[in-house]
Amino acid sequence: MTAVSPLAPREKRSRGAAPSPVVRSLLRGLPTVPAVILLAVFLAGPIAYCVYYAFTDMQLTGTSGTNFVGFDNFTRAFKDDDFLNAVKLTLVFVVGSAVIGQNTLGLALALMMQKASKPVRSIISGVVIAAWVLPEVVAGYLMYAFFFDQGSLNSLLDAIGLPTQNWLYTMPILAVCLANVWRGTAFSLMVFTAAINDVPAELTEAAEMDGANAWQRLWRVTLPVIRPTILTNLMLITLQTLSVFGLIYTMTRGGPGNKSETLPIFMYQQAFQNSLIGYGTAIALVLLVVGALFSVVYIRLLKMEDD
Repeated sequence: MTAVSPLAPREKRSRGAAPSPVVRSLLRGLPTVPAVILLAVFLAGPIAYCVYYAFTDMQLTGTSGTNFVGFDNFTRAFKDDDFLNAVKLTLVFVVGSAVIGQNTLGLALALMMQKASKPVRSIISGVVIAAWVLPEVVAGYLMYAFFFDQGSLNSLLDAIGLPTQNWLYTMPILAVCLANVWRGTAFSLMVFTAAINDVPAELTEAAEMDGANAWQRLWRVTLPVIRPTILTNLMLITLQTLSVFGLIYTMTRGGPGNKSETLPIFMYQQAFQNSLIGYGTAIALVLLVVGALFSVVYIRLLKMEDD
């Protein structure tokens, strides 16, 4: 009588039931199908819709049909002085309020709070984060009340004998930059606080034992360690600042004239006030490309940092 190994049927069954690599890959990706569908419907779909209408002459009023016009909207934009002015003011707004303002102030506050007492840290973080959690329109109204002709800033200046002015009329882009710094610094503060807390204490202690002062420890130890976090924060706040609309619209509506008219404001005015949906959508696509270019630059810098 021939003996049969009891493991043989099990091995045969397992070999027969094993799915192919393709099937295994499909099974692994099955839980992500709902997310992919949602992204396709609510992200990729609107982007494709935007790209299509950017090449048409679609209007809300005045015409009964929509025609494909190719690159006419983009050619018109780059010949439009108002568009070029909006690009310039957008760069000023992003660099001034995000790259320099939020990034620098957030890092400075995070460093100072490392040495502050717990009550002081609680007060500072509470005040800064309170501005961040406010809705954009509410923050814009508060900043309007602070900067306008009879607002809080002029009242303070008048009380100490300094000259006053209508800040929203004389320096509107500076006013909206400062407002965006006030509102958005909390994000950079939280990011840098977490990064500084992760700096190995032994590195700082070794530098201190070697005679390095506070500035040298910051420049040669802390900043090199958190440099990837700085680049990541710059990318995030740059993309956030490029899309700021409600804050500026509430404070100045892009005025006076077009002195604070950034690309989101210009896009809104062309699409919904002038009823030029095709042209306004082309501006939106340009804004999307600008954000993508900023992202590529920051990602390349991060890769260089890793190498």
